[in-house]
Amino acid sequence: MDLLSHHLYSSPKVYLRELLQNAVDAITARRAEQPDAPALVRLFAEGGTLRVEDSGIGLTETDVHSLLATIGRSSKRADGAAGLESARSDFLGQFGIGLLACFVVAERIRVVSRSARTPDAPPVEWTATDDGSYRVRTLPPEARAEPGTTVYLEARPGAADWLAEERVLSLARDFGSLLPYDVRVGDEAVTDLPAPWDRSYPSPAGRRVALARHCHTLFGFTPLDSIELNVPLAGIRGVAYVLPSAVSPAQRAGHRVHLKGMLLTERAEQLLPDWAFFVRCVLDTDSLRPTASRESLYEDETLAGVREALGERIRAWLTGLAAGDPERLAAFLSVHHLGVKSLARHDSEMLRTMLPWLPFETTDGRLSLEEFAQRHPVVHFTRTVEEYRQVAPIASAQGVGVVNGGYTYDSELVEALPTVRPGTVVAELDADTVTAHLDAVDPAEELALSAFLGAARAKLDPLGCDVVLRAFHPLSVPALHLDDRSARHEQARADAEEQADDLWAGILGSLRGSAPRARLVLNHLNPLIRRISSLADRDLIGTATESLYGQALLMAQRPLRPADSALLNRSFIGLLEWATHSNSPEEGH
Repeated sequence: MDLLSHHLYSSPKVYLRELLQNAVDAITARRAEQPDAPALVRLFAEGGTLRVEDSGIGLTETDVHSLLATIGRSSKRADGAAGLESARSDFLGQFGIGLLACFVVAERIRVVSRSARTPDAPPVEWTATDDGSYRVRTLPPEARAEPGTTVYLEARPGAADWLAEERVLSLARDFGSLLPYDVRVGDEAVTDLPAPWDRSYPSPAGRRVALARHCHTLFGFTPLDSIELNVPLAGIRGVAYVLPSAVSPAQRAGHRVHLKGMLLTERAEQLLPDWAFFVRCVLDTDSLRPTASRESLYEDETLAGVREALGERIRAWLTGLAAGDPERLAAFLSVHHLGVKSLARHDSEMLRTMLPWLPFETTDGRLSLEEFAQRHPVVHFTRTVEEYRQVAPIASAQGVGVVNGGYTYDSELVEALPTVRPGTVVAELDADTVTAHLDAVDPAEELALSAFLGAARAKLDPLGCDVVLRAFHPLSVPALHLDDRSARHEQARADAEEQADDLWAGILGSLRGSAPRARLVLNHLNPLIRRISSLADRDLIGTATESLYGQALLMAQRPLRPADSALLNRSFIGLLEWATHSNSPEEGH
């Protein structure tokens, strides 16, 4: 009993759910045999005690010995209720251990019951304490005139608050608001039927307002929208509420699940597909299977089918917005585009539907892929944000359209574009492509600058970077640092080889690739580059080249290696020394 009452359940509050569940199941069992039988559950809390009365099937003395005094037996089991198998699917509990959960808050449990199935059987009393002992005795007929069961709890020291009337009413409403029978705490009604999603409203707008109010009461936020979750074949009715703010896809959503009206859990995590992290659900089901503690769902084929069906409902809602309510869709995507992108990368139909709406960062501004593809014959994209920042200003000035594929799912969606938009050409943008779009310098002019270029290349060669001269816009950009992943991999290998011992250096050396090196592209149209290229001092050319290299790295917002940071410091100091090395105006000039 210690194991079941203190270690099976996550919170003492579940004791009230178990009491309600036993009462509701008893009524269900009686109504299976007597359809017109009363269906009443009454709870009375006072002075550290709780009394729960139901008009259910009741128990005989034999039932008490078989069911209450033997852990794990249940009147809902096929071997314990021969005439009730047809009603078994209507029961909430299937484990026969619920009453023992009351020992979490009580040190003594007393049950008085009279059987409706055996009317001439006398009432019977079962009394148990938390030390594991119990007593069974029959009572005179007047002890309980009508069939049904009454459970009495006496609070254990320190647990009286759990049996206070206000707490009992709050828990009863939380667990039992959707129960199909008349449940009251004192004179206060517990049930509130029909469920908000099953009620009729004067207009669609009125329905949205009412559901938004319901969401705020349950979850504490006002939703962007509500989605009907109606899956008759799985016995599911409910609603999904769209979160008004963005959440991480890794954050596990907690959904409220009622089983035949009784709240099973408010933290169901596996109810929806992973991509639907932008909604919170509340629903009632009669098909899903609970775990032994009845605080979560059992992962089986039924749950997998329900998960897929609910995902279809959310997908259909998105499709409906795209077709008939673009303003609401735009408002939704401004917050939750990441979730829709996650869905679209695995669902070509959803990608086709959302193509005109999903936003992407591009060199033409924030556009959908559909708009971008209409403007550019080739959809170029980068795989990282750093690569995009490197090339975006230059590519835009050259008329090359580029999509930033560095954000979550974006590069995958760009690559999938031809499957839903036949004829679209998609290409990853690399350093060679960018360089090819830059104008070559007149050969005679480049030959005249060969000494300057030689000095610049010699300075950057130890850093694994080449220097090329091109003419491009905008004129304000003096230099552009270009590399690609293969060049960065080769540089990382070379750096590791320098720091490795002889054995590893030999291994890393054997892995040396033929990938192109990074390059610093100098803009021949930029006035500063023209002045630097006219310098005669080879040391000064080297210092200026290092400064241009460092500035290009910073402009691309690339992470700096230790060697790059040292270069920036060295070039800055070198320029200061050059500017201040002479006291005479003539020497300074």
